[in-house]
Parts: sequence; structure tokens; C-alpha cells
Amino acid sequence: MMWSRILSPRLIGRTSLHWRSLFTMKLKTSEFQSLLSDGLNGLAEVFGKHQYELRIAGGAVRDLLSGKRPEDVDFATTATPEEMKQMFQRAGIRMINNKGEKHGTITARIHNENFEVTTLRVDVQTDGRHAEVEFTTDWQKDAERRDLTINSMFLGLDGTLYDYFKGYEDLQKRKVRFVGSAEQRMQEDYLRILRYFRFYGRVAEEPDDHEPETLAAIRKNGRGLSAISGERIWMELKKMVVGNHVDHLLELMYSLELAQYLGLPPDGNVKEMKRVWQNTKDHSPKPMTILASLFHHPDEVEKMDLRLKVSKEEKTLALFLVKHRRELHKNEDEPQSLKPYTDFIIDSRELDSKTKVCELLKYQGEEELLAELCRWSIPHFPVSGHDLRKIGVTSGKEIGATLQNLRDIWKKSRYQMDKDELLSYVKT
Repeated sequence: MMWSRILSPRLIGRTSLHWRSLFTMKLKTSEFQSLLSDGLNGLAEVFGKHQYELRIAGGAVRDLLSGKRPEDVDFATTATPEEMKQMFQRAGIRMINNKGEKHGTITARIHNENFEVTTLRVDVQTDGRHAEVEFTTDWQKDAERRDLTINSMFLGLDGTLYDYFKGYEDLQKRKVRFVGSAEQRMQEDYLRILRYFRFYGRVAEEPDDHEPETLAAIRKNGRGLSAISGERIWMELKKMVVGNHVDHLLELMYSLELAQYLGLPPDGNVKEMKRVWQNTKDHSPKPMTILASLFHHPDEVEKMDLRLKVSKEEKTLALFLVKHRRELHKNEDEPQSLKPYTDFIIDSRELDSKTKVCELLKYQGEEELLAELCRWSIPHFPVSGHDLRKIGVTSGKEIGATLQNLRDIWKKSRYQMDKDELLSYVKT
């Protein structure tokens, strides 16, 4: 059990704001130790030399406490961006990507590693999408502005956890809660509504263990999502639909009347979605494979794309699934045969046709056919126009018709006929 690898919890004392306790403990796990690279040690040395505090922040702390090595590690500090730049310049450390500086983030490159370090901040003004911030040296004030308790913790490079809002306790209990007032956190950035659902799917053990006041706040503030850009919404939504409890979460989002703000059809086929989720959940479906089940018509895919601005590949997959989920299916006379699917792939001649058909088989719940198709390689049609010209077929129109006829014969042979066998069918 991961919690047995974490040592020495203790209560430091009460803080005045929100009447929260600062809880600290020592983290001694292999995942944490693996982060202490030469680059990070060099970074810590620079901050220590100038007596500024440096801690791991947010999601990386959550992952470490969950026994995972985080993919991305963000750092927080009491140093301002200007102070960081002066430190790094004196130490001869290269800085890259200065776009983050206006948000308080400086990126340093040490030992071929990039480290994003952000000054502690407090929100001065928010509009539901962006925040105006001031810098601070108060770790709790920075924690207060974060969305969820499980994302509001800090970790010192000596392994000391700093937890102001019971994030550690919530993580142990698999609870997803907002820091302080759920409604206030949402109104600071309405995208946090979707982040709540995404992290619920990652953390919660049971599908329906929400706090009633949280759901009430989401229902009340859902309209705020209409002002959030489609790209930001899609980034959250596609992460959510490949997590856990997706059937429950999407149904809940419909019951809370959020679909209209997310580019999803207002009368989405929730029943079909729940069936498809059961079919696909153990087969790593693409996000659009799940969401396509909500659409009744291709027009709804177009409307979704206008709102979310999904990639061409994602839109094409959704349109493919909506069109073919009923008409492209196994032959009832040969239920174990892949032939209808492989014939479609051969005929389509598109580079990603096999990938799309794999997603269709997931959608349809055809596990055995899916496994077989994954092992199947697209065969090469052995006859070309050049071969036909060599035996006397010269008309371009006739070459095209003959090739199609030979392709049909080849398909009926289950792609077994070779060039000579196929050419024997050509009358010259």
C-alpha cells in the first residue's frame, strides 16, 4: 500500500484564514527520490544560496502521493521573476521561453533539463477565464487560489509535505473537493467545473460520491462555460472521457445541463453512450470514440467542431463512427469473419482506415474481431496498371474498370490470389 511508504505526519498548527491546519509529513518514496537529478539539485543550490524557498507544487505532489512518478513537475518559489532572472544570470544558467514571465514563471535549463519555476501568487481580480495576480511569499495564500484540495499541496526538496487544506486526507479517502468555496473557485475560472469531473474520474473510487453542494454549485454556474474557449474545453473533456466512471460523469453532466455549453448535442444519446462505454472501457478507446455515441446525426458533429475546434483526425473519426456504426458490421452468416471490415479497409485506401475500423470494433463491442484485426496486416494488391498495359490493355478507362474487377475477385479469394492468377481473368 502506497501510504505505508510515507513517514512522519505531524500537525504544525492553525492558520487564521479559513481556519485550516497546516499538516506536514515526510515523503520517502522511490518516485520522489528519482526526481532528485543533478539538474534539480543544481536548481535547489541556486535558490538556497540566495535564501529563497523552492518547492514542488500542485499535480506533481498529488501524483507522488499516489505512488506515481509525475510526467511534469512544476515548482513554486518565494522569489519574484526579476529575482530569479538575476540569480540565474549570475549563476550562468540559461533561461528559455520567456512567454511565461508575465504569469510569474521563469524556465531555467540546467544539465539538459528544463525547470519551470513560478512565483507564489494571489488573485487580485478574476473574470471567470483569466486572473490578475500579485506576487506573495505566503505559501497558504498561493494554495488558496488553487482549484482542488488534492492539487493545492507543496513538497519541499527534503521530502516535507505542506498541506493547508486536507488534500492528503482527501487523497487517502479518494475525495475530490474544491479549496474553500466551490462556487468561488468556479467563478474564478469556469473551466474548473470540467477539471472537477476529470479529477473525479482519476481519483474517486465510487462513481457517485459527490458532495451535494458541489453539484449544486456546478448547476448554478454551468453557464459560465459558454465564455471558455473551445480549445480549453476540449483539452479537459478529452482527458476526462478516457478516465474512470465516464458513463456516470457524462450522464451527470447532462443532468446538470452542461452539454449545451460544451458543443455536445442537447439531447445526446446517453443510453447509447453508456452501452459504448461498457464495450470500450477495457480497450483504450480514443476520446472521440466515446463522444461519438452521443451524436444522432453528422450535423451534430459539425456543430461540436465549431464549438471545440477539434483536430481534423478527431472530427473525421467522429463522422466515420456516426456513419458506419450500424451499416458496417459482421456478416451474420459468418460472425467470426473479419471480411466486411477488411474489405472496407482495402476499398477505402486511406492511410488511417485500419485505425478507424479498430475504433469501430471497440464501439461495437467486437472484442475477438478487434484482436484479430490488430494482428492483421493490410495486404498488397498485386496487379498494377503497368501489368495490364504489358498484356495489351491500353485504354485508361478500360484499365481502371479492369483493375476494379480484379480487385473484387482478389477480395473474394480473401486476398490469396497472386498476380498471375488474377491476370488470367483478363480478356485481351
